[in-house]
Amino acid sequence: MENIIEINNLSKSYDKLKAVDDLSFVVKKGQLFAFLGENGAGKSTTISIMCGTLKKDQGNIVINGLSLDTDLEKISAQIGVVFQNSVLDGVLSVKDNLYSRASLYGIVGVQAKERIKYLAKVLDFEDLLNKTVNKLSGGQRRRIDVARALIHNPKILILDEPTTGLDPNTRRTLWSVIENLRKKEKMTVFLTTHYMEETADADYVVILEKGKISAEGTPLELKNKYTGDFVTVYHASESKIKKLGLKYEVLPDAIRISVPNTNSAKEL
Repeated sequence: MENIIEINNLSKSYDKLKAVDDLSFVVKKGQLFAFLGENGAGKSTTISIMCGTLKKDQGNIVINGLSLDTDLEKISAQIGVVFQNSVLDGVLSVKDNLYSRASLYGIVGVQAKERIKYLAKVLDFEDLLNKTVNKLSGGQRRRIDVARALIHNPKILILDEPTTGLDPNTRRTLWSVIENLRKKEKMTVFLTTHYMEETADADYVVILEKGKISAEGTPLELKNKYTGDFVTVYHASESKIKKLGLKYEVLPDAIRISVPNTNSAKEL
């Protein structure tokens, strides 16, 4: 697959704090790419630079063959962003928010009406179109944020910690919608998150720590390299487990034994 995002030697500092430190990675076209890291790792800073809302100190960014340094306007037309905090106008209706956004991309009249109708159907907010945004729940507002980002049919959807603060059921629903849209619209999805479980279905994961990459690979590669298999035994005495000669950990109500692989677990 061809690269749709290429970032080379990207750096950004705030006084003595290096938010992004010589960062380099690529995203393949059509991938669900996960940028994983705790708060303050540099994820949102990288996103802001990619979107042109924050200036980099050094490095090169190429998005869909276009250089951020010379083609920001063309790049902006090809990306949609769902920010951590909603950017919807709370006093306007859902419909007015989306029509307003569409007009910025020259999408008006019948074309805007059809696009909003389509997004309302796939994101399941047809009954919310005439509601004021301030009256929506967090989960409902998130769906409208996603629709706003998709209004111009972007090639890349950037999700900056999109499920922070949402309840588990709403998070599952939102992810189901995004995955269906990714397949239908054939988009590349760039996700930043600090939820490990949200990266499980990603095509590729980059783990960021203090502005640097600490690990990267497919979810399976990362699991195989950094995690292990365990057998948890309940109601067993530690003296008996010790005789097995295997590494173990005593839990509050059980003992967890490390095993090298599934076959070893069967033998055990």
